[in-house]
Amino acid sequence: MYCTAICPFCIRAEMLLKSKGAAAIEKIRVDLDPVHREEMVRSTGRRTVPQIYLGDTHVGGFDELALLEHAGRLDALLAG
Repeated sequence: MYCTAICPFCIRAEMLLKSKGAAAIEKIRVDLDPVHREEMVRSTGRRTVPQIYLGDTHVGGFDELALLEHAGRLDALLAG
């Protein structure tokens, strides 16, 4: 998950993923290294955080993650 330290949506995404049993969340801090932000923009086409990957699947941001959960499709992606 590409994130920053003070992003409330990043915190909410992490909380949701942990509540679903995701033990290891790799956080890539784009606020600490501009190279990571450039990498995020290249790979996702987006500039906002969080940008969440589940395995090789780009989910998007918190809103998309929450929609997946609401639709009952998040568990299947996490099971991978």
